[in-house]
Amino acid sequence: MARVRLAGPVRVARWADAALGPGSDGATADGKATLSDATAERAAADLGLSAAQVRADWDTARLAGLVEVHGDSARPGWRLRAWDRDDSAVLRGWVALFDAWSLAHPEPEGLEPAAVAEVVSAMPQVLSFLQLSAGPVPVEQLLDLLQQRVTELRTERCEVSYEPGTERSAGSPSPADPGPAADAPLAPLLDWALHALASVGALTYGDGQATLTPLGSWAVWVKLEQICVAAQSPAGNIEQSAEDMLRGCAQLRPNAARAEYRAWLAARPVGGAVTQLIDAARGEDALLRGLAFEALRVVGAPAEPDVRAVLDEPALRPYALLWIAEHDGVDPEDAHEALTREEATWLWVDTAAAVADHGEAPMLVRHLESAVQPTVPQLLDEVRAVGHPRTVQVLVALAAAHPDPALAKAVRRAAFQVHTGR
Repeated sequence: MARVRLAGPVRVARWADAALGPGSDGATADGKATLSDATAERAAADLGLSAAQVRADWDTARLAGLVEVHGDSARPGWRLRAWDRDDSAVLRGWVALFDAWSLAHPEPEGLEPAAVAEVVSAMPQVLSFLQLSAGPVPVEQLLDLLQQRVTELRTERCEVSYEPGTERSAGSPSPADPGPAADAPLAPLLDWALHALASVGALTYGDGQATLTPLGSWAVWVKLEQICVAAQSPAGNIEQSAEDMLRGCAQLRPNAARAEYRAWLAARPVGGAVTQLIDAARGEDALLRGLAFEALRVVGAPAEPDVRAVLDEPALRPYALLWIAEHDGVDPEDAHEALTREEATWLWVDTAAAVADHGEAPMLVRHLESAVQPTVPQLLDEVRAVGHPRTVQVLVALAAAHPDPALAKAVRRAAFQVHTGR
């Protein structure tokens, strides 16, 4: 259903990608990431559509993330690239359109803006009621529910209670006089909202009743599930920054940490969350680097463009290569084959740094077994050559932790040689 609903926007987005090229100025000549008149006419001729339909599909493509706006230009989004091979990209694209229903079908002129904002805020509860009803609901019943929710919103905003005898600043609204929004009839606003939701395929509306489509019912269920997941943050880090959240997950078992990542991600837009996680990975704490990419595994496909974008950063490249290999279906136990010997050695040192900073001595000793080199002398030679900034600290910590005096001496010698540059 999502593919059918977005077939037209996909067609126009692919035409723009092929005919104009990513980020082409010709696609956004007016500086607003909308098609210029000449480009719209050209697309209409090529696709056998009207120019108005081309513009409408282009706007829908933007709302669905098939086209991404960057400043005054637009380029194909990751969802368009993944459209044919990734069903989750299709569903995420439609959910993005569903979330933007009030933009996809703007309100008619003459409606009070404050009342429109109230109705947009109240519609999730109306949609939840439709989802629970699992069938047609009379518009009169939805209007009653909308009125109740709008009244609740107005009551919640009235934070100052005016008791008899207290002064109130001139011109400030009283609870009995909340402004022009209170005078706006809700029936036309509900009619607009239901038509808008029908236009994106979330429901059917006619004969005085509304019914969620299977796609709309699924989307509302997903939203409710996200709210429940966010409310069940096991470690209470949901409001924290990415770095603080990752630190809070450091002592959790893997399953509990993944639950925390899911709760944290459910509470914020995916794009911003991915950016925060990658910024945390760029820090000096190697433990957070590993945890950040574990959280990005929970994100899945939407993180792929950002993960690929850091392949040129030496500190993140091994983590990104492992993430991409696993995302492409490689067994996690075999994903290390995506790394060169040098990259694997760099990752070994980085992981050892995390163990040295946050783990115990026996863990650091056991970490020796994970090295790709068959002997300790060979490992030390390649560790010295890889140039990790934490090499000296890692070798010193390993020498102090290892119970074999001869091996500890060799490791200390290697640390001294790296430190002195010999």
